Amino acid sequence: MKTPGTALALTLLTAGMVQAHVTISVDGDQRCIASDGVPDHETGTWRPGATVEEQDHRFCMDATPELTDTITRRARISGITLTGIPMRPGTAEYYDPSSERGYSRDPSSGWNVEGMGGLIMDAQNAHVDGRGMYHYHGIPSAVTGGLDGTLFGYAADGFEIHYVGAQAQSSWQLKSGERESGPGGAHDGTYVQDYEFVAGSGTLDECNGAMLDGQYVYFATDTYPFFPRCFKGTVSRDFIGGRGGRPPRGRDG
Repeated sequence: MKTPGTALALTLLTAGMVQAHVTISVDGDQRCIASDGVPDHETGTWRPGATVEEQDHRFCMDATPELTDTITRRARISGITLTGIPMRPGTAEYYDPSSERGYSRDPSSGWNVEGMGGLIMDAQNAHVDGRGMYHYHGIPSAVTGGLDGTLFGYAADGFEIHYVGAQAQSSWQLKSGERESGPGGAHDGTYVQDYEFVAGSGTLDECNGAMLDGQYVYFATDTYPFFPRCFKGTVSRDFIGGRGGRPPRGRDG
C-alpha cells in the first residue's frame, strides 16, 4: 500500500448488509482515501430527521510525513479511518444561556462544547452534521474491534493513527473543582475547557502522539482528546476545508 501508484479498493459488508466503498491509494508523496462516507456498521439515532447521507469524500495527505518545528491546531477534521469515515472530535458549539438548547455557534462565552460530553452520539460515538456527514467524535468499537493490527487511520498531516486501548494513555486530564465562570458547575467534560494537559500524566504528548517502532504516530484513545487535535506535521488543506474536507454546513449536534 506504500508503493507509489498502487491502489487498494475495499468493499466492506456487515451482517446488516450495510455496504461501504473505500479506496486507498498512494501516488508519489500523497496518500488519498476516498469513500462514500457510509459506515459499515449500524448508526443512529440522533435528533429527529438526522440521517446518514452519502458523501463524496476524498482526503489526501502526506504519504511520507515529517515532524516540523511547530504545532498546528487548525484542522476541521483530525483524520480519516481506514474505513473512510472522518474523525472530527471538536464542535463549533459554545455555551449560550440565551439559546433554547443551551449552546450556539456564538463563541463569545469561550466555553466550547465537547462532542463526547455535550452532544448526542450513537453506539459508535458518532453522529451526522447538518449535511448528513457521518463522523466519529470518539472510539468506534465496531471499527477498532475488527482491526487487522493497530492501524486505525491517518491524521490530517499524514502520520498514522493507531489504537492500542489502555496501552496508550492520554495526558489530558479533567480539571479539579468548579468552573469559575460561564456555565458554572464542576469540570465534568461537557466543555473542552474542562480539560488541561498535564505533561507526564499519561504516555502521550499534547497531540496524542508518541514513538512506535521508531516512528512518530498518533493514538486514538478511550479518553479525551480521543483523536489528535493538534498536529506536528504539515496539515493537508483537505482537512482544513479543501477538496475532501469541505467546511461542514449546518449544525454539528
